[in-house]
Amino acid sequence: MLTRKQHDLLNFIHERIRESGVSPSFEEMKDALGLKSKSGVHRLITALEERGFIRRLAHRARALEIVRLPGSVVPGGPSILREQPSGFTPSVVKGSFATRAVATPSSVAPDQSIEVPVLGRIAAGTPIEALQNNTHNVNVPPNMLGPGEHYALEVNGDSMIQAGILDGDVVVIRRCDTAANGDIVVALIDDNEATLKRLRKRGDSVALEAANPAYETRIFGPDRVQVQGRLVGLLRQY
Repeated sequence: MLTRKQHDLLNFIHERIRESGVSPSFEEMKDALGLKSKSGVHRLITALEERGFIRRLAHRARALEIVRLPGSVVPGGPSILREQPSGFTPSVVKGSFATRAVATPSSVAPDQSIEVPVLGRIAAGTPIEALQNNTHNVNVPPNMLGPGEHYALEVNGDSMIQAGILDGDVVVIRRCDTAANGDIVVALIDDNEATLKRLRKRGDSVALEAANPAYETRIFGPDRVQVQGRLVGLLRQY
């Protein structure tokens, strides 16, 4: 049984991660709960950790993992809710689809799935012509999807292999037009070429980085690159 403050803090952390992908600071937690000092936040965090509701990730600032919420375990076991700006590494489960993404507890039963449209193929290598046609749908576990609109793309190429994204994988994308520095995004170049790369902002320029040393980083003016979505999940079938 959680105290009211513990319950309120857990909900606040969960909502902030779901909205922004990053856990709140201790100062933000203190203000949200109306506490007088951050030591009270530390005590609540420790209590939630001891009860198995959260886990602190070592050597990472502001990184908290929601293990479960009161009355419900996150489907598939503990899932990291903080999207790491340094990379996306999918778990691999032999003989089934492998997923790792922002997990959001849902009212949908764990054994159900949600159909997400596949809009074509995306180059993880040399950019190819952008495709915007719904070729078919894929069934996505509900715990993979957060708020907003999602679509999927089939990966073509090997430039993101060190981020765990292989040729033939299906990536799940949350539709958006902005992304944080270091996010893996669908980038539309010059309105007609799309690619899956890590976004880096360098002054007034935009760099699209591969996760394979065989590929060079490409740098563009800000008006040449449009973000069309951010990577939140990956499907792989054996």
